Amino acid sequence: MKFSLCMIVKNEAKILRNCLDSLKDIMDEIIIVDTGSEDDTKEIAQSYTPYVYDYVWHDDFAAARNFAFSKATGDYIYSADADEVLDEENRTKLKTLKRVLLPEVEIVQVIYVTEQINHPTENFVRDRRPKLFKRLREFTWIEPIHETVNTSPIVFDSDIEVLHRPEGNHSNRDFEVFEKVIEEKGVLSDRLLGMYLRELYKAGEEKELEHAKGFLEKAYADRQQRENVLLCRQMIAVLLKIYRQIDDPVNMLKISLSEEATVPSAEMCMELGYYFMKKEDFEEASIWFSRAAFDCESEIDIASSGTFAFMALAHSCRKLAKSPKLRALPEKDYEVEHARLTEKAAEYERMARNWRPAELPLEEE
Repeated sequence: MKFSLCMIVKNEAKILRNCLDSLKDIMDEIIIVDTGSEDDTKEIAQSYTPYVYDYVWHDDFAAARNFAFSKATGDYIYSADADEVLDEENRTKLKTLKRVLLPEVEIVQVIYVTEQINHPTENFVRDRRPKLFKRLREFTWIEPIHETVNTSPIVFDSDIEVLHRPEGNHSNRDFEVFEKVIEEKGVLSDRLLGMYLRELYKAGEEKELEHAKGFLEKAYADRQQRENVLLCRQMIAVLLKIYRQIDDPVNMLKISLSEEATVPSAEMCMELGYYFMKKEDFEEASIWFSRAAFDCESEIDIASSGTFAFMALAHSCRKLAKSPKLRALPEKDYEVEHARLTEKAAEYERMARNWRPAELPLEEE
């Protein structure tokens, strides 16, 4: 089987060589589509392959990837980003797969390993992703009676691990694309809405959250048109974050009392905790942070029931240990309570340092 590597790149001069060096001797052709680099990305790409194309960026990643795929001539297309690397063990696995790959396999999935735990768009250290695609698909009829065309692809789950080593934060670029789609279409598909909510919650700054406010309020008001309850709950969490940042307790209260928030997520609890922390009510804040850490599940950012919750609890305990209310206690009672809160803060800090996101049960997917 012949493999075509297809990539879209922009300003990846710092990391492109690492990616290409790990793949160049496995690929039969390398196709690189540049979407407007201002550094040495194109020159580096041209040192590996003659197939380097300029592509005018239209805020559409799918269109750019389709353009790259259209240039491929191999039996299979390997789609990579510049911040991905194969180590020697997994290079060997990919070489072996290339030798034994059966032609009926149409998609090969790999184990995607994101080393940066608090990445703005990733929640898991390891998850499965499609990486290798058959370029031309053959459709066949199936079933001896009431025959139909087989439209389900044949997928092979490999044990190849692709190391994802992101450089910097690309969320600003992503937000520009999301905002353009919203401006042009007024709506997002459930899939895109879920990704938009995750990036807003994990990486959205004041400007992006302000831009999203009106759209999300309308989307939430129209929630009865959606069957996806999880998306409604995720919208609540992001709106809570927006209302907290603009100090709008009335809307925080309204949305917290909605039917979908009856059983809060860890993110909802964290936002309520952050609100009370901002008001310096650390006792109330710690109650919500504790619920996030021990009683609720994350629905957008897995760290909201892990590192972030434990660090917020530690901060609250340290603030309570210095509070005027505590200092007003009799000396003996003060010393006991101060020691307890200080010890709890240290314990929560240890829990925050030791916390790691759970791995997906890859063998069950």
